[in-house]
Amino acid sequence: MAGKRLAVLLAAVAFATNGSAAITTQARLILSAEAARPGETVMAGVQLKMARGWHTYWRNSGDSGVPTKITWQLPDGIKAGDIQWPVPGKFTMAGLTTYVYHDEVLLMVPLTLEKDVKPGMLDLIAKVSWLECERVCLPGKAEVKTTLEVGANSKPSSEIFLFDAWKKKLPRVDEAINARAFWEGGTDGDSRAFVLEVGAMDEEDFFPYPDKAFEVQAATETLPRADGKVRFRKLVKKFSGGWPQQVQGVVVGKAATGRLIAAEVNVPIAEPAPVTSATTAPEAESKPLALMLVFAFLGGLILNIMPCVLPVIALKILGFVEQNKESPRRVRQLGLIYCAGVLASFLVLAGLAIGAKQASWGMQFQNVNFLIAMTILVLLVALNLFGVFEVTLSGRAMDAAGQLASKKGVAGAFFNGVLATALATPCTAPFLGVALGFAFTQPPAIVVATLLTAGLGLAAPYVVLSWRPDWLRFLPKPGAWMEKFKIAMGFPMLATVVWSFKLTLNHFSKSDVFWFGVFLVALSMSAWIWGEFVQRGATRRGLAAGASVLVTGVVVTLALTKAPELDWKPWSPEAVARARAEGRPILVDFTADWCATCQVNMRTSINIKTVRRKLGQLNAVTLVGDYSREDDAITEELKKFGRGGVPLVLVYPKDASKPPIVLPDGYLTPQIVLDALEKAGS
Repeated sequence: MAGKRLAVLLAAVAFATNGSAAITTQARLILSAEAARPGETVMAGVQLKMARGWHTYWRNSGDSGVPTKITWQLPDGIKAGDIQWPVPGKFTMAGLTTYVYHDEVLLMVPLTLEKDVKPGMLDLIAKVSWLECERVCLPGKAEVKTTLEVGANSKPSSEIFLFDAWKKKLPRVDEAINARAFWEGGTDGDSRAFVLEVGAMDEEDFFPYPDKAFEVQAATETLPRADGKVRFRKLVKKFSGGWPQQVQGVVVGKAATGRLIAAEVNVPIAEPAPVTSATTAPEAESKPLALMLVFAFLGGLILNIMPCVLPVIALKILGFVEQNKESPRRVRQLGLIYCAGVLASFLVLAGLAIGAKQASWGMQFQNVNFLIAMTILVLLVALNLFGVFEVTLSGRAMDAAGQLASKKGVAGAFFNGVLATALATPCTAPFLGVALGFAFTQPPAIVVATLLTAGLGLAAPYVVLSWRPDWLRFLPKPGAWMEKFKIAMGFPMLATVVWSFKLTLNHFSKSDVFWFGVFLVALSMSAWIWGEFVQRGATRRGLAAGASVLVTGVVVTLALTKAPELDWKPWSPEAVARARAEGRPILVDFTADWCATCQVNMRTSINIKTVRRKLGQLNAVTLVGDYSREDDAITEELKKFGRGGVPLVLVYPKDASKPPIVLPDGYLTPQIVLDALEKAGS
């Protein structure tokens, strides 16, 4: 994806070191008891201590990585249970999300002693294998052992307190979580999205358990709340069979008290039920329509003080101040027109909800194109309030967009109502969630009535003030302070830009978010050039206009440009020998799906335009050694070059008598790769 050029910045600040890397993680085996009786269960723990900056992986490693494995060698009469995995941390780098442990982890395993187990000092042995990653990823393994006395008495070990501490980090079953899941929309080949809805928590995320038949992708897309519950979307990719009937994992979040919660859930995934009549929600039938309409009105009224709408309230207050000198009849007229704008917008929302047959308050905020447009629009309004540029009747599309929300008169009042509704929809105020939940299980007429009533609540304060012009006298008299007040109102708008920009995080990778941010900065600079040198300038206005368009155009072009893929062939000693016999340079990339550093190097320093051009000029061969699964040939090749793991990038000169150039381990830069290719081609 074009926006992934953010990774170039990572390469610019990264550094590489020569030589081989050694395993840094230390492993040991401990027990919760020194002695135990037959029939009891003793908790064993494999403790992994990682060096600073290194990490190992959870039972589901995510987009890359490999989970830690434990193989037991136990005496007869002792059986090992499943690993009890503490809740991991979420680690994202270059668009790849993984579930990891930093610093230290204790993987606990219950050991059950049968009643006829042989008494005495028994040896317990565990073979542990893991993958540790920092700038490079290294496979590690160790054989750890300890002893357990089996006899007539039980005795806790000195490590019992360590077990107690790590048991608190295990996920637990919490009935208050009240989770449910349902499929969303149709399928896209082997991929399909589902929505997980969770109650009684805040700041949630979902860490899925692994499954051989399907994969739940690590990236989580947070959706607007519904009835006070948090919802997020996850993408499922199936490998075989039908679509999963349920999903298992850990919901991580905070309770209302701020306490961290990690709850294990096993949730059936239901097909989306059509919302066509009141019979689909028996509970809703018991709620009288009149009461729900009251709730809708109160909810719409309260929306006026929600953070989503506060910036628009500021604009409306500014409008009151400016209209203070107008006749009461004119003010009442504008109030009704503003109300019409709100109601028209709510009517459109009702139509969309009915047409989709899957209504969702704030559903347009799930559309990335809408989010982009809304962020740009609010940013332009803020810049206009700051006086960066002025909205004129030039007819240009950008000017028209800003004019809709800021100009005076009938159109300004109407589109202020539209903008207020657009910004209000992601908020669910008290009472409003109940009313909407009721309406969306009812026939279309009730959906329309409920949404229009909520719109009336949202517009009510403006209409009341417009019909009581005598209350306008309490507002300050117009004066020079109004220009300062106008500038001050730009800051709430900027806060709204930040909020809207944050919502795009659910749709973009980290690098895409960067490029969208760069675009907004470039757009702001273009607006400044336009206002300072075109609108207020005296000379070279055409040049300034061109510069304004150019600044934004360059950023958009960079963001939308997609990089083609290199023609990779599988690595083998024979493939290297053939290419060298032909006198062709070779670039070999030993990589793995679980190696995050490998993915960063590919995106930032290998599959980039300058390197692709150089490879083409040299008629070079590109080979890839995939180490995602254990491969003895690749293992031997890595050892030959003093590496314990990937990444390893080699550049073979076209002169077959010269040895390969070994690129530094860790993060690469484009110049490192280009220098090696230049040397190989000479």
